[in-house]
Amino acid sequence: MLPRNPLITRASRRQLITSLAGLSATLAMPMPAWAMGGAKRGAMPHARKGSDVLSGEDIHLSIGDAHFATGGRSGHAYAVNGTVPGPLIRLREGQIVRLHVTNNLTEDSSIHWHGLLLPFQFDGVPGVSFPGIRPGQTFTYEFPIRQAGTYWWHSHSGLQEQAGHYGPLVIEAADGSDGRYDRDYVVLLSEFTPLHPHDIMRKLKVGEHYFNRQMMTATQGEMPGAERRMWGQMRMNPRDIADVNGSTYTFLVNGHGPEDNLELLFRPGERVRLRIINGSAMTFFNLRIPGVPLSVIQADGKDVRPVTVDELQIGVAETYDVVVSPPSGAHAIVAEAMDRSGMGVAHLTSRAGQRATPPPLREIPTLTMADMGMGGVDHSGHGGAMDHSSHGAGPTDAGSAMAMDHSGMDHSMRDTSLLPPDVAVGPGLDMVAPMPVDRMDFPGLGLDNVPHRVLRYTDLRALRPNPYRVIEREMEIHLTGNMERYMWSFDGKAFSAVTDNPIRFAYDERVRVKLVNQTMMAHPIHLHGHFFELVNGADHLHQPLKHTLVVQPGGSATFDLTANEPGDWAFHCHLLYHMHAGMMQVVTVRPFPA
Repeated sequence: MLPRNPLITRASRRQLITSLAGLSATLAMPMPAWAMGGAKRGAMPHARKGSDVLSGEDIHLSIGDAHFATGGRSGHAYAVNGTVPGPLIRLREGQIVRLHVTNNLTEDSSIHWHGLLLPFQFDGVPGVSFPGIRPGQTFTYEFPIRQAGTYWWHSHSGLQEQAGHYGPLVIEAADGSDGRYDRDYVVLLSEFTPLHPHDIMRKLKVGEHYFNRQMMTATQGEMPGAERRMWGQMRMNPRDIADVNGSTYTFLVNGHGPEDNLELLFRPGERVRLRIINGSAMTFFNLRIPGVPLSVIQADGKDVRPVTVDELQIGVAETYDVVVSPPSGAHAIVAEAMDRSGMGVAHLTSRAGQRATPPPLREIPTLTMADMGMGGVDHSGHGGAMDHSSHGAGPTDAGSAMAMDHSGMDHSMRDTSLLPPDVAVGPGLDMVAPMPVDRMDFPGLGLDNVPHRVLRYTDLRALRPNPYRVIEREMEIHLTGNMERYMWSFDGKAFSAVTDNPIRFAYDERVRVKLVNQTMMAHPIHLHGHFFELVNGADHLHQPLKHTLVVQPGGSATFDLTANEPGDWAFHCHLLYHMHAGMMQVVTVRPFPA
């Protein structure tokens, strides 16, 4: 029996975390009747698309089963207050809020307030900060609102987030600065699949390429033969970009698929603020409004010096606020999946019923040597990124970019002598990046050779100076995995193996953390309860604050953290199935201040 109070014991934490993170438990979990096409499915209420708006000091949320349909696909969903996404919660900086969450499911549930600074026992992670919300029970989260900006909330129980258990959260600034804009819209990006999330996990575990319909064949593409043989020797695929994609996903904007023709109205001459949230389970989106520049004013809810771009890649769990001044007419808001397997679409229009024609999907990007951790070989000037032949370069260009002597290279990509001794070597680690370099200047896969302006982390500068603190300690964490077995971890150790060995910070300690990605997939790494500063080339006072950091394939990224929020906090990859397969840890900050 789990303890009833929010502060759980070490023994109960170990028991609960192991049950949540252990994949064997997932594979053995029986499906409910609705997931197997049983009679109960038709009795479920239909979830409404989009979000109601809730505000005030007491907010009531109810989690329940529902049926959801869009674009010819339909299936089970977890709806909150009857909608997918759940309600937009609008709060004000400085208030105190009580969020009463009732679980009407037949399984435990929870809500994590993503990016919010709050007492750790209300952070909403079962087994780390509280026991979870049992069926039929109500849990009240109560905390002061200490910040402003764009955030979101989602379940941290099982895989419920994939099936609709998420929603947007906006906190208005106490100084009234949000009133500078004529329109203020939330643009919440996500995806829907008729498959049960545990079924997706089973398919990935059995065959990690199950959903990949874009893999190269023996004769397909422009890749030179020698390079193709090299990829084959390494048992890796240059189209290994997204684990789950448009073969089963319909990509959503505010719960609406492309065929729903979602409209966001404006008047010509208005300044429109778009609060872009990536609330998906697994999808990186490349977002643009063709012909309309985007002025980025916030990253992860924190103000940055405005920077104007034409497109940006938003990783899972990140948020960006942009300001646009569109001319009269209709303009497509395009959220293209990074692997170009589909897109979410909405219409920013000055006249109801007038819609834009979205552009076609672009060519599929292909991984390069830089994405394998050969970042020291730089042919692009983009911090280790190399030329992708699918973005305009012909076979000769691609061949010359790859023309190097590979005869002495370890084609197994598993030279464990390159790893520090604290990284566990075993079946959960099938790749070691030989020469990982800082890729903070890389704009994201598929965007390094487009002809227009694209946002990079190196463009971000904090709008107001941060307190200066001397770095007291440095640490390095390696992102590791075995794609064929679908095993993911930090430092070669899956979450279930480290529940009694958290990452420890002293209260108010200033630490520089370097993340080294030993895999060929980008990982959005999220630290609960804190903001950290990106070490991105900005001066110390203007390093931008974020709570989620995308670490590019075969590269590294560094942040500075002041560990001033005491308690136990989740630290994980925000790709849902990577976290569920083991890429998660607990950060503990002690002692509590007096």
